[in-house]
Amino acid sequence: MAYSNFTLTEVQKTFQLEKVLFTGLFSKIKPVEPSAYLSTVLAKKAALATAIGTQKARSELIVADILFELREHLEGRISLFSGIEFNVDAKNGLVGECDFLVSLSPDQFDLAAPVIVLVEAKNLDLKLGLGQCVAEMLAAQRFNAKKGNNIACIYGASTTGTEWLFLKLKGKRLHLDMAPYTIERCDRILGILTSMVEQKA
Repeated sequence: MAYSNFTLTEVQKTFQLEKVLFTGLFSKIKPVEPSAYLSTVLAKKAALATAIGTQKARSELIVADILFELREHLEGRISLFSGIEFNVDAKNGLVGECDFLVSLSPDQFDLAAPVIVLVEAKNLDLKLGLGQCVAEMLAAQRFNAKKGNNIACIYGASTTGTEWLFLKLKGKRLHLDMAPYTIERCDRILGILTSMVEQKA
């Protein structure tokens, strides 16, 4: 078993999570205005990524730029990792590769706790990324605990690049925002990601 093998139903049952559905869970978060650079880049790249139509294109041409902007907005206080092995609990299937991972440590050369946000990129269907993303969030929760970091919440996102669904894990309580956020309101996406890093979401 690995992250990519989990569906939302399977991960919820296996780890006995209480799923709480919301519409607009993150709707009151203060937006963060994207830089002129990001706005320009997304205007050019989003259409190209959509035309190419692969998960890899969406990751490289949209998601990576948004997360880089997040790091810039937070003045390098976080580190970003893309496509790394995050093997935490092989016995329970919490192993495999993460599309994107955000750590509260500024150390970009070594993954250090606490891990706070997991972003799973999918080609077209946001729902397909939810099980994998939740499994990665559970791994982050265990990773942080082993390192002695008392982080209240772990956050996640399933995204096609142009649409984002956000999740929040607190203990065994999984909050899922049923309202997708679109790239046209990138300020909302950046605001939510910033609030997640700051544990204010």
